[in-house]
Amino acid sequence: MDDHHSKSSTPALRVSDADRDQALGILAAALAEGRLDVQEHASRVQAALRAHTADDLGVLTADLPAPTPTRAERDRKDVAEWLAEWRYWLGGLVLMSAIWGVRCLQEGELTYYWPLAPLGVWAAVLVTVAIWPRRGDDEDGKT
Repeated sequence: MDDHHSKSSTPALRVSDADRDQALGILAAALAEGRLDVQEHASRVQAALRAHTADDLGVLTADLPAPTPTRAERDRKDVAEWLAEWRYWLGGLVLMSAIWGVRCLQEGELTYYWPLAPLGVWAAVLVTVAIWPRRGDDEDGKT
């Protein structure tokens, strides 16, 4: 190993096919937007396909903005976040029900199920988020 590699604090990160695909997507968007001409696009695509490290790819896209996510991509992300929030809700249900159950055991009788109020409000908010129109939903229809 030469001195350059032994002195480096972090090794060069190898890229995956998914990393290359992401860079190719940025290059394709830049071509479509007129940020790159056909020759420069072709040259950068070839370099991206030969890239071995993240630095190799980074140089090719550093001067280009990331493409704006499509409506479908934004919707998929929103649904994933919404489902994750329901998983948190379920965790809250388990935790609060366990606390309620322990308290009932301590008192020797079933008491009012107090988790109903916070869980009901939380669920109502999640349902509202799912059905309420968001600002910018009609962006894709504008020119």
